[in-house]
Amino acid sequence: MDRLQAMQVFRRIVELGGFGKAADDLGLPRATVSLLIQQLEAHLGVQLLQRTTRQVRATLDGQAYYQRSGQLLDDLDDLESSLSAQRSQPRGTLKVDMPIAFGCTWILPRLADFYRRYPALQLDLGFHDRQVHLQREGVDCAIRAGNVVDQALVARPIVRLHQLTCASPGYLARAGTPGRLEDLPAHQVIGFASGNGRFFPFEFEVAGRVREMQLPSELNVNNADAYVTACEAGFGLIQVPRYHVQRQLAEGRLVEVLSEYRVPTWPISAVYPPHRQLSPRVRVFIDWVIELLHGEADAQGALMERA
Repeated sequence: MDRLQAMQVFRRIVELGGFGKAADDLGLPRATVSLLIQQLEAHLGVQLLQRTTRQVRATLDGQAYYQRSGQLLDDLDDLESSLSAQRSQPRGTLKVDMPIAFGCTWILPRLADFYRRYPALQLDLGFHDRQVHLQREGVDCAIRAGNVVDQALVARPIVRLHQLTCASPGYLARAGTPGRLEDLPAHQVIGFASGNGRFFPFEFEVAGRVREMQLPSELNVNNADAYVTACEAGFGLIQVPRYHVQRQLAEGRLVEVLSEYRVPTWPISAVYPPHRQLSPRVRVFIDWVIELLHGEADAQGALMERA
């Protein structure tokens, strides 16, 4: 049995959902595909696939084997690509995760440029406002907001987002407009929860230092779009990157408050596991994101700055 070929066949069966589709995709006889899977399962001593008349699905052992074998195949492909003359045109699939609002605003609308440059690459994009576990979830790299504290990851700073404090006109008419930080305990804020359940405090730069304030909230959310929508609905004050509310500010649906108290900038970084450091796929994607966002920072300095 060619174990490498068997791993490749197994991977395509899981991804395409059938032996016949995998055989057609790989240009192999269907009998060869079936034999390779039988030999692989016998070699491992476990059942990798559940077969019915309608579909083929990975067992629990098969799902674990798919994740680990997929990483091995990707690493082998990266090694060969890094040593080949095609290093500048990597091939294969790259799995990337990023915050929902940030990715939809800055990355997705500009992806056509990336595909023009790297037509042999396929992107598998995940959008979350929680911090995914890259190794456990099989993610090659992520665009992450906030300070990177995980020492198991390599981090490349990209930009810093300008932030502000704001509220809806309706809320301010009802609760009054805060003029000083000392006014804030009498106000409601909207709580924003991180992936570990921790609520972000309000932050202000005062006399060269960052002052954190834990303030009362009657509504808590864990999604950036919901955070802004709840603010528009009058549930309280928020602190948010300026780019995310520039339309609402221009239309008068939100109003900046406490503008004389600067909110610290919010760092954006690219992170990846150390074993992906030499991956051409990871390298070209992160280089492209840095080029893109540095260009935006130069053109729209009110929204972000280079890190």
